[in-house]
Amino acid sequence: MDEGVLKNILTVNLGVREDERVLIFTDIIGKDENPTREEKERRKNLRFIARRLRDTAEGMGLKAIYEEFPAVGSHGAEPPPGLWRVAFGERCTEELEKKGLMKRLLDKSISDEELKTAQSTVSEYREYAVDCVVALSNYSTTHTRFRKLLTECAGTRYASMPLFEESMLHGAMQVDWYEIKQLGETLKERLSGADHVHITTPQGTDIRFSIRGRPVKIDDGILTEQGAYGNLPAGEVFVAPVEGTASGRLVLRWAPTRRLETEVIVTVKDGRAVDVEGNEPFAEELRRVLSTDPLTGNIAEFGIGTNPRASKPDNILESEKILGTIHIALGDNSTFGGTIKVPFHQDFVFFEPTVELEGRGRRTLLLKDGRLLV
Repeated sequence: MDEGVLKNILTVNLGVREDERVLIFTDIIGKDENPTREEKERRKNLRFIARRLRDTAEGMGLKAIYEEFPAVGSHGAEPPPGLWRVAFGERCTEELEKKGLMKRLLDKSISDEELKTAQSTVSEYREYAVDCVVALSNYSTTHTRFRKLLTECAGTRYASMPLFEESMLHGAMQVDWYEIKQLGETLKERLSGADHVHITTPQGTDIRFSIRGRPVKIDDGILTEQGAYGNLPAGEVFVAPVEGTASGRLVLRWAPTRRLETEVIVTVKDGRAVDVEGNEPFAEELRRVLSTDPLTGNIAEFGIGTNPRASKPDNILESEKILGTIHIALGDNSTFGGTIKVPFHQDFVFFEPTVELEGRGRRTLLLKDGRLLV
């Protein structure tokens, strides 16, 4: 395992100081899960990487806190109360419980007014929160209130690394993060001037939506400023499409961790996935998720990959960062500019996309068959 990259996560990406506390956590296979042998091995390796990072931090004289918890079962679901206590501190968590906010935070049923109270509570007790987080859980915590309250109200720096694999230490993590930052700024400028986006792919994806007025975010791996957060490996620019504006169809050839045996076609109408076609087992899994709550079908995110060393297509953490790809997510977008709150967020990557932007009275190509035109 590349010890140098593990050290860089702490020093270069997060800039952890000796007087700061860094929380490193992972999740273990839950009782309700039934993973394949391959999946069990991958999860075992993820846990091993988390422990190695803890050992590296301690070897550097840093104040590392290590936590494990049973997996929550889906990306975007809130982590359990025990992790909140470690991350925010006992006093803060007790206050949230006393005000009746913890349960509503965990199940994403919290109202806007209640959320304001939660935010002020975390801000009041921010001195008890950890300074940095390395989230090496299988299920992503990026799009959770847990992450959002930590970064926005407690000033915690947050590296989200779901589905991380050792191969990433030798590939997608071996980049010049400042070059990725520069490309991200260029793409952000182009997207910020657009009102509508039209995406097509050779496989048949054809979808349109509005991004007018939505903030464009950059995930560049530089997480040294107070409240910064992002993925590692990093390398994307993303935005939350305006709810209700997306229409068209998505032709899926890749699930988050494998190539699909046959394509799955998702019909999108009025901003949501309304139908899933295909005999592939993943199609049934996706239909099941969408049946639990119509909001899970929300077209939540549009992102563009910017990492030239990313190449692994069967791991969404890396594949969505591949230079020249785009990804579209379903579900929650409330943590990065949208309005949908639901305990689900799942990205899908698309190769060789053509992306056309409409705005300021003109149309421009941003990508042509997977080639960036910047």
